[in-house]
Amino acid sequence: MTSPLTEKKTVALTSVAAAFFLTGIKLVVGLQTNSLGVLSEAAHSALDLVAALMTVAAVMVADKPPDKEHPYGHGKVENVSAFGQTILLVLTCAWIIFEAVNRLLVHETHIETSAWSFVVMAIAIVVDIGRSRALSRIAKRYNSQALEADALHFSSDIWTSLVVILGLVSVSMGYPTIDAVAAIMVAFLVLFVSYRLGRRTVDALMDRVPQGMYERILKEIEHVDGVDEVRSIRLRSSGAKVFVDTSVAIKRTLPFERAHAIMDSIERTIHGLHSNVDVVVHAEPLESPDETISDKIRMIVIEKGLRAPHNLEVHSVQGKHYIDFDIEYQKGKSFIEAHEMTDEIEKAIRENLDSVQKVTIHMEEYEPEERSFTDVTAEERLLLERIRKSMLADTRIRETSGIALLKVGDSYNLTLTCHIDKSITLDDVHSIIAKVEGDLYLQFKQLRRVTIHAEPY
Repeated sequence: MTSPLTEKKTVALTSVAAAFFLTGIKLVVGLQTNSLGVLSEAAHSALDLVAALMTVAAVMVADKPPDKEHPYGHGKVENVSAFGQTILLVLTCAWIIFEAVNRLLVHETHIETSAWSFVVMAIAIVVDIGRSRALSRIAKRYNSQALEADALHFSSDIWTSLVVILGLVSVSMGYPTIDAVAAIMVAFLVLFVSYRLGRRTVDALMDRVPQGMYERILKEIEHVDGVDEVRSIRLRSSGAKVFVDTSVAIKRTLPFERAHAIMDSIERTIHGLHSNVDVVVHAEPLESPDETISDKIRMIVIEKGLRAPHNLEVHSVQGKHYIDFDIEYQKGKSFIEAHEMTDEIEKAIRENLDSVQKVTIHMEEYEPEERSFTDVTAEERLLLERIRKSMLADTRIRETSGIALLKVGDSYNLTLTCHIDKSITLDDVHSIIAKVEGDLYLQFKQLRRVTIHAEPY
C-alpha cells in the first residue's frame, strides 16, 4: 500500500515535470509570435515550476515527525511555501501589467499568430486540467495545504489560457491591442487567485480557526456525559494536523477513574470530528450545586492533603448542623501539628457551610508503609475459639465463618464473616456489628483491627 508521503511526493513531482514542459513550449511559441499573452503564460508556467519545486520541498519537510525544537511538527512549512508562491505570483502579475500598459500607451509591437499558438494553449489547458484535479484529489485525501495551494494555483492557469486564446483570435482578426488587454486580464485573474491563496496562507500562519470548527467541537464536548462546563478551547493547525487543547469542569466529587473516563470520551468525540487531530484535555474540579453537606466536608478534608474522612455523620437539629467524623494522620505526626490541621479543617467547614452549630473531629493515626504480617490462623486456635464464643454470645449472630488472624508484632488483625437473620434492616445489622466489634476490643486487648463482613442467614 502506497504511503501518504509517497503519494504526495509523486503528484508534486509530476506537477514539476508538467510545469517544466509547458514553460518550454509556451516560451518558444511566445518568442516566435511576439505575443504578450503567450509570453505572460510562459512566465506564469515558469512560476508554476518554481511553485511546484517549493511544494515538493514543503511536502518532504512537513511530514517530518515532531522534535524538541518543533513540538507541533513541521506542518507550517506548507503554509510558508504557499506564502512564497503568492509573492511570486504578485511580482509576475505586476510585470505583465506593466508591459501590457506600455504596449497599449507607448508603442505597438507586431504580433504574429500561428496554428502553433492555439495548439500550445490547447495542450496547456488539457495538462492544467489533469494536473489540478490530481493535486486537488490528493490534497483533500491527506488535508495537505501545500498541495491544495498548488491545485488552486494551477486551476487558474486554465482560465488564463482561455483568455490568451481569446487574445490570439482577436489579433488574427486584426485587433492586435486585444493581446495586451488579454494579458492584463490574465494578470488580474492571477492576482485574484493570489489574494485567495495569500489570505488562507496568512490565516493558517496566524493560527486562525477554520470556520465553524470551534462551534462544532464546543457542541460535541458539551454533549459528553459528565462534562458540566467547557471553560476553554484552543485550536491550531500545523500542516494536515489540528491541535486541540480544551479545559473542562467536572464534578470534584467524582472518583479519579470516572473523571479520566470522561476525558477519554472527550478525546474520542473530537477524533470523530477530525481524522488527524492531537487532543489535550485538562479537567478542573467543579463545586456543583447538588453537592451535599457530606460531600463538601469530604472535599475540604481532601484539599488539606488528607485521606477522605470516615464515620461522617451530619445531624440537623432545629435548623442547626451537628457534624462529627474521623480523620487519619500519617504515623509520626505530632499532636500539635495534627491539632492545628484539625482546627483549620473546622474553620474551613464553618466558612463554607451555613448553620453549623458544632463540629467534632476524632483524630486517628495510620501507617502508610506496608507492614509484614504473618498468618497465624492455624496456630492461634484457642484464641480464635474464645473470640467465636464471645461473638455467639449475642444471639442475633447465628454463625461465624471465614475467620483469619494475621499477626504483626504483638498485635493481631482479625477478619471474619457473621451470619445474621436476613429479615432485619441494614441499620440493625450495622448496630450489631458495631457492638460486637466494641466488645471484642474490650475483651481482647491484643486485637489492633477487627473487620467483620455480614452475610444474610
